[in-house]
Amino acid sequence: MSTRNNSNQLVNPMARQALDKFKMEAAQELNIRDEYKSGYWGNLTSRECGAVGGQMVKKMIEHAQNQMANGTNVNAPTSSQDAQNINLGNQAGNFKPQQ
Repeated sequence: MSTRNNSNQLVNPMARQALDKFKMEAAQELNIRDEYKSGYWGNLTSRECGAVGGQMVKKMIEHAQNQMANGTNVNAPTSSQDAQNINLGNQAGNFKPQQ
């Protein structure tokens, strides 16, 4: 039996509760059996779990598309360091070699 290597690490560990809530909302939208409400998803079929994950992805894509359509930057900097890195990237993009 192989050892399990969980590579599903959150970028921001503080988002775990929000993602769990999002997962519950997606399950409710799909009318999945109420067994997941205890926090244990092992009694659900792979098809049901996959449907919940698919619904989550669908909602995230919809959200990103709405942000782009409204002119909101989906990849907006979250800190001043990020803003500096973006500015440096923009400057590097304007580089013109000497002739």
